Amino acid sequence: MFKPVRVKPLPDYKLHLRYEDGVEGEVDLSHLAGRGVFALWNDAGAFEKVSISPGGAIRWNDEVDLCPDALYLEITGKSPEDVFPSLKAQVDA
Repeated sequence: MFKPVRVKPLPDYKLHLRYEDGVEGEVDLSHLAGRGVFALWNDAGAFEKVSISPGGAIRWNDEVDLCPDALYLEITGKSPEDVFPSLKAQVDA
């Protein structure tokens, strides 16, 4: 798992993330805004209350969080097989 060490909310439902290994970048979450549990972000200031959970998830509360690994893949443009070599071995088997 890739551990985020810093998260900063940006305008238009974007986040800037930095990971323990030095990878950092922005992710655009605007496609989630207002949908399902992400309707939470419709409340003024709710998106800006983002934090990192003790387990490493990017979260807004105990019910709304995102997987840090998925966000890492989006920032780097890598596939799951690129960063988790054991997945490639399972596919090839």
